[in-house]
Amino acid sequence: MTTYDDRASLTDLTTTAERVRRSVEGVIEGKPEVVRLSLTVLLAEGHLLIEDVPGVGKTMLAKAL
Repeated sequence: MTTYDDRASLTDLTTTAERVRRSVEGVIEGKPEVVRLSLTVLLAEGHLLIEDVPGVGKTMLAKAL
């Protein structure tokens, strides 16, 4: 059974995740899917391997997160 505290915690998490997503998308422009997936991995406490050609913002993404 879901309690009020559970819903409040989920709402807080959702709000915070949305704020982080918007902030990171402000730094990493043009790759919203990469930002969304990276944030999903971060929230799931998983591992992320970022591969791409040089100069596209991999290090910037890692620092922003």
